[in-house]
Amino acid sequence: MFAFKTFALIAIFNISSAFAFPEAPVNDLGFRPSQFSKSIDTQDYGFEGIVKLSNCSGSLIQFEGQSDSSKAVVLTNGHCVPKGYFGGMLKPGEVIVNKNVNRSMKIFKDKDTLLSISATKVIYATMTKTDLALYELSETYQQIKSRTDISPFILASQRPTEKTPIEIVSGYWERGYSCAIDAFVDTLKEAEWVFKDSIRYTSGCDTVGGTSGSPIIETGTREVIAINNTANESGQKCTLNNPCEVNETGTISSVKGLRYGQQTYQIYSCLTNDQKLDLNLTGCDLQK
Repeated sequence: MFAFKTFALIAIFNISSAFAFPEAPVNDLGFRPSQFSKSIDTQDYGFEGIVKLSNCSGSLIQFEGQSDSSKAVVLTNGHCVPKGYFGGMLKPGEVIVNKNVNRSMKIFKDKDTLLSISATKVIYATMTKTDLALYELSETYQQIKSRTDISPFILASQRPTEKTPIEIVSGYWERGYSCAIDAFVDTLKEAEWVFKDSIRYTSGCDTVGGTSGSPIIETGTREVIAINNTANESGQKCTLNNPCEVNETGTISSVKGLRYGQQTYQIYSCLTNDQKLDLNLTGCDLQK
């Protein structure tokens, strides 16, 4: 599971707390990949609306039919949301709903231009069935557009299909990956976490630590159809950083190097007519 190790300097003490691995090189919003590696892919990807977090990646998304006067929303992984100052991941079955926060982020206008944004609330976060978090920003879509000339991606309301060509664009690493949806996995198990209807990629999307939360974009569109979150590092079965696939009959398989994303369309089952999240709605399919 992709995430980071938190580093904080208090007086002269370096305190760290492990999230999941492989970790991002540093937990630092000012991280630039040129400081870490000279071999970053320079292929031309669309970066408008891609978000850099201190430990992960994300995207500025807008729900279908959502008003431009609404507070803007950033999509990332649930495991990218620290539970407290010293980090720690959400437990199976746990959710965060409408939690006030103060989290700085950066948003890309283009590949070379990063601007500041600020999140004031975690609308929702979970690592159960899927791995997603929705941050509410301090500005509306209109205000962001006026200040930065950046438009959001649209979050797709329909489940994607196999063989769909995709791009995974990482704000943390400032690079993209191209591949396709290889297949859907009935159950993906990683340590104590269980994800349902996960997306397995074809070769080409060799995501690494720090790409957690990157949007999965249908190639040639500005539609986010899912979210990147994990990979099998060493071929072990069902351990941290080594998710295993469990099919409908209970057969378990695990292949080193396979990489996965999680579904996001089910968010719509929990939205009211004015695009507010309500977990009590009939048919809401998110973890409650």
